[in-house]
Amino acid sequence: MTEEKEKIEKQEITITGFGGQGIVLAGRILGKAAVIGDHRESTFIQSYGPEARGGACSAQVIISDGSIYYPYIRHPDILACMSQAGFDKFIGQLKDDGILLIDQDLVKPSGIERDFFSIPSTKMAEELGRTMMANIIMLGFLTAITKIVSMDAARNAMVESVPKGTEEMNTNAFNKGADYGLAVLKGREKKAAGKKGA
Repeated sequence: MTEEKEKIEKQEITITGFGGQGIVLAGRILGKAAVIGDHRESTFIQSYGPEARGGACSAQVIISDGSIYYPYIRHPDILACMSQAGFDKFIGQLKDDGILLIDQDLVKPSGIERDFFSIPSTKMAEELGRTMMANIIMLGFLTAITKIVSMDAARNAMVESVPKGTEEMNTNAFNKGADYGLAVLKGREKKAAGKKGA
């Protein structure tokens, strides 16, 4: 067996924002999608600041092909930020080659020299009539950009996790975020192809 085959594929994800944004729910859905939909291993840890609503909070998810022996994250592969305080707290921990996603209306990523993906998730949620769905839009975006879990697994886990009666609304929000992410990737591919052709 090659060394490459023996190396277990494992990725660590931190989602951060403030209490009341549904950060913990987004993390829980991601972990559930990995386990139930994609048949992988997953751990999930949540943390709150001193105040729940309005205070800093984060969800830490580890997704792996094999056993996970330690559930805490030191240096995430993926960091999704939905508040400035969350960004300021966790940006220093993101791996050098890690993927950064931000809510562009709530996070100003100043002082960093790295690539990142941004989405106006809160604004998009407001347009849908529910600011509370910004987390689901971000989840769709994260799934499309990182492919950390399959789209179907994430969508199914989300439908099973949101309050009864809101499934259709949340599916619409998830799809909006995913479509936005796919459009961003396509735009980058075109730009890269254009550079190669120049």
